[in-house]
Amino acid sequence: MTAIDDVAALEAELPLEALPLDAWHRAKGARMVGFAGYHMPIQYEGIMAEHSWTREHAGLFDVSHMGQLTFSDETGGASVDAALETLLPSDIKGLKPFRQRYSMLLDAEGGILDDLMVSRPGDGAFEGAAIYMVVNGATKYDDIGWMIEHLPDDVTMNHMADQALLALQGPEAGEAMAALIPEAADLIFMQSGPFTWRGVPLWISRSGYTGEDGFEISVPGDSVALLADALCALPQVKPIGLGARDSLRLEAGLPLYGHDLSPAVSTIGADLGFAIQKRRREEGGFIGHGRVMKELAEGPGSKRVGLKIEGRLPAREGAQIYAGDVLVGEVTSGGFAPSVGAPIAMGWVSLPYSALDSALEIEVRGKRIAAAVAPMPFVPHRYRRKA
Repeated sequence: MTAIDDVAALEAELPLEALPLDAWHRAKGARMVGFAGYHMPIQYEGIMAEHSWTREHAGLFDVSHMGQLTFSDETGGASVDAALETLLPSDIKGLKPFRQRYSMLLDAEGGILDDLMVSRPGDGAFEGAAIYMVVNGATKYDDIGWMIEHLPDDVTMNHMADQALLALQGPEAGEAMAALIPEAADLIFMQSGPFTWRGVPLWISRSGYTGEDGFEISVPGDSVALLADALCALPQVKPIGLGARDSLRLEAGLPLYGHDLSPAVSTIGADLGFAIQKRRREEGGFIGHGRVMKELAEGPGSKRVGLKIEGRLPAREGAQIYAGDVLVGEVTSGGFAPSVGAPIAMGWVSLPYSALDSALEIEVRGKRIAAAVAPMPFVPHRYRRKA
């Protein structure tokens, strides 16, 4: 199953907290479920319709469950950079102001504790913090504990628990942003900056997790409903729930932590080596670097792959993958892909069976269905990489 398939299980998660937009979602007719410890909207008018709207226009997602953290020091950011380079395998020292990059926390064995985004705010944003970080909602308290354990005393980490986070995604997201905050519409992919809307301070990045062009907007929780109303008043924008967010990111070939990524798997096997820049590969020095260096040199034992499935029956998380009579892996995300018009999946398979077009079978409801290793993304990314 995917993160949103087993709705009954999600609804059974207790206790659940309310996010700043809880009443707003309910007023819009959202179906609310439990996810990552919060009441969250799984859908409004329907997952398929919301998926298609986002691919064609612009969807507004509430991702306020995610953890927003800042890191500060008294040395102009030098201590923060050095500390985070022990925790993350990415080049933090080389991260320029108003830029961001994808990274991850690794454990001592090189397993993935979480994937995350790191930004360099520049002067004047987040009270002069050297780094702004967004981590997954389901793991944020574990992440905070891990980092507290490993950060030096001269680095201060602040969890902005009262800050909300919106994602505006789709081919018309730029047009919608230009109508509300024209300066932010000039950002390019993975660029970010501070902006003001009606006196409200915002931090906006051109990024997201749907494969579409779009923005992520950090906004004070007491102002997020006003901003959400203003965005949804635009003809390009509709509110979109967790269900469509999951199918969109699956089509985009983007892994979901807790499903496709976990402490049991590695950065290189997950095809996330791009997050480890050349200097870090050469120098190491980060937690878990031993496994990373070994797999860079020798290759991983298994890989995350895309899977095209014959027929109409989707394969869900946990379905076993076979090559003949040999069990070679497991599906970690799967479902029907509206933009593809067929079921797709993501999974982990042993390295010898990971080559493109490798013929495999997936066991679904006691039957074997034919599948083949396919390139990801399943739907081309449409990020705005140039001004």
